Amino acid sequence: YVPPQVRKVQETLDDKKREELGRLKKMVNGLINRLSEPNLPSISGQMEELYMSNSRKDMNETLTDILMNACVTAVAMPARLMMEHVLLVSVLHHNVGIEVGAHFLEAVVKKFDELCKSDAEGKECENLLALIAHLYNFHVVHCLLIFDILKKLVSTFTEKEIELVLFLLKNVGFSLRKDDALALKELITEAQRKANTADKKLQDQTRVRFMLETMLALRNNDMRKIPGYDPEPVEKLRKLQRTLVHSSSSGKETQLRVSLESLLSADQVGRWWIVGSSWSGAPMINDTNSKTQQKLRIGKVNSKIMELARKQRMNTDIRRSIFCVLMTSEDFLDAFEKLLK
Repeated sequence: YVPPQVRKVQETLDDKKREELGRLKKMVNGLINRLSEPNLPSISGQMEELYMSNSRKDMNETLTDILMNACVTAVAMPARLMMEHVLLVSVLHHNVGIEVGAHFLEAVVKKFDELCKSDAEGKECENLLALIAHLYNFHVVHCLLIFDILKKLVSTFTEKEIELVLFLLKNVGFSLRKDDALALKELITEAQRKANTADKKLQDQTRVRFMLETMLALRNNDMRKIPGYDPEPVEKLRKLQRTLVHSSSSGKETQLRVSLESLLSADQVGRWWIVGSSWSGAPMINDTNSKTQQKLRIGKVNSKIMELARKQRMNTDIRRSIFCVLMTSEDFLDAFEKLLK
């Protein structure tokens, strides 16, 4: 039971919160609407200030909603516009914290997966794929995710998927080749196998032949064979990114090395790629049925120590092992050796 006076306080708080969020949305919307390459430094600076003066959660949700509304439309968005929006996310990801990029990436990937399953007629899938491609171009996400998406598309191999594979390879193909040539080679082999075993109607299509030619051009590092390929705009914006990112260590260290499966099942198993993120539905904690005790790797442990571990709520074998190591080690070197084991 909530007494009326407390209820009234809660209601006014909710109204106040709603008003604040409305104001925040207006401010962020105003900044995003004015976004262009020349004023990117000032807009990213203002966004950083908003991040400092508002809650991260509110800012992440507001920014993601506005960017999704701006970029994911039924018509194909201009590539330049996409790049500028993603560059803003990338600068905030490096300067504010990795949860900015992680939140946006998760929303984009989930929406992409949802639209891939439904037979949507518009260009939403291409727009979402362009966002993911540019998140990779601007070092927010690792090539692992891009390969996961390509593998998924190649395994389905229908007309729509072939179109998406072509679109993605045109945007990030040569960067993928630089990052992981072997994985790209395996993907090309798989695509060729799929094309050979596909039904005749699909085999005869010029799109399939064109995709295989594009893949071969990628493998042979022949940029001229890919029509409309122009690395210039991305390179120009990457230079701008380097001037806007504060920390010198940015780049590879802040890339989110996360797989497609992890992103899609984030609600069930938690978000390990964000420090301190919730593990509410993690099987590690909720699985009370499995009472099977694995043997500890550190030899026999005193029952008193095990009792202590239980009292301290060390609820998994690995936690108990680490606790016992720390409690029973002779000195720091001994602890270090045992922990390594």
